[in-house]
Amino acid sequence: MEQFLEYVEKHERDFIERLRKAVAIPSVSGDPAYRPEVFRMSEFLVAELKALGASVETRDLGKQNWHGQELDLPPIVLATVGNDPSKKTILVYGHYDVQPALIEDGWNTSPFELVEDDQDRLVGRGSSDDKGPVLGWINVVEAHKSLGLELPVNLKFCLEGMEESGSEGLDALIYDEASKYFKDVDAVCISDNYWLGTTKPCLTYGLRGVSYYHMKIKGPRADLHSGVFGGTVHEPMTDLISVMSKLVDPNGKILVPGIYDEVREVSPEEEKTYDNLDFKIEELHDAIGNKTNIHDSVRKTLQCRWRNPSLSLHGIEGAFYNPGDKTVIPACVTGKFSIRTVPDMEPKKISELVVKYCKDEFAKLGSKNEIDVYCTHDGNYWLSSPEHPNYVAAAKAVETVYKVKPDLTREGGSIPVTLSFQDALNKNVLLLPMGRGDDVSCTALVFSSHSDE
Repeated sequence: MEQFLEYVEKHERDFIERLRKAVAIPSVSGDPAYRPEVFRMSEFLVAELKALGASVETRDLGKQNWHGQELDLPPIVLATVGNDPSKKTILVYGHYDVQPALIEDGWNTSPFELVEDDQDRLVGRGSSDDKGPVLGWINVVEAHKSLGLELPVNLKFCLEGMEESGSEGLDALIYDEASKYFKDVDAVCISDNYWLGTTKPCLTYGLRGVSYYHMKIKGPRADLHSGVFGGTVHEPMTDLISVMSKLVDPNGKILVPGIYDEVREVSPEEEKTYDNLDFKIEELHDAIGNKTNIHDSVRKTLQCRWRNPSLSLHGIEGAFYNPGDKTVIPACVTGKFSIRTVPDMEPKKISELVVKYCKDEFAKLGSKNEIDVYCTHDGNYWLSSPEHPNYVAAAKAVETVYKVKPDLTREGGSIPVTLSFQDALNKNVLLLPMGRGDDVSCTALVFSSHSDE
């Protein structure tokens, strides 16, 4: 271990330069103009892995229909380092695409140029999500190879280029390769999330699911003028606002009957995981840029973020939203909202409750308009156990390097591939974040340049 850590310290600048090259590739998967750059990023990773002696394969995922435009999907990069049958095999998942980034979005520096700031942080798009963590694993392989040290496990990589755009094609590949490329995998490790705070590592053992809904209310054949028809017709927007206002109260309580009946109660063991977490309410204030938090205690705030369901209103399609005034009565509007689900909420049951409640509330209005409520996505929650040997080993590793026990956390967001790997391979999945807790709240994502952070 000492020899390994000494190598890491000595080659810090080399690792930074590798990240600099990766950040410079604007691999934005959600913009067709940047699709060639996503392919270029896959080629960069293939070259890096092959240079370290890895056995590398790529899988063609075919085409994508992008609003009528046919685009090639970037490949899945599969790489193997070691195939000793006496060793465990760890599958590492990561993604090499990034979200869009423009200097006018509020960046202080050019998004696709890695910059070292006055806090000794590395700033650049993808440096923390997820190019930095992917390269972190590659750096591990390089260090062992250069030192002539034997890796204690076999490593397999599964790296995709469409995570920021729905991971199109990935699920099918995971299930198809479960008995082939992934057949010898003993455990899965994903480093695509963040620490709770900025000074202490964590292990994440749970994620909320998400069910997304559209509530469409249709009235007249076409948009109407409020001066001519206002007060004479049932207006779809009025109906929609009325029903949507009955979904959740200002304190975040979901008003759909039966929702909380499906939620697993907090166990004494789970309650203990909230003791002495490295998190302060002030960090929430910093993240949101205000003091509009509902709860004052850290415990209640984190429970509402991690293990309680929430309902959020997201927008209205079909409504006037441009600057200025317009006296239109929209003929058809669609409200969009989602529910973050937790153990033991079953998505189909939740959708039944939501659809029935919305239609019942609409019926109370006595409106002659028509309503349709439907779920467009129902990703399930994911929950593992910190007592699993995979987590015990990870906790021991964190304590060895950082000299502190990691926080055990859950997260409010969703990483669908976690559940896909667990279900397809029937293996334990560990979330081992490398990004600090303030990475997501900074204008530019950051990745510490110190090996001990």
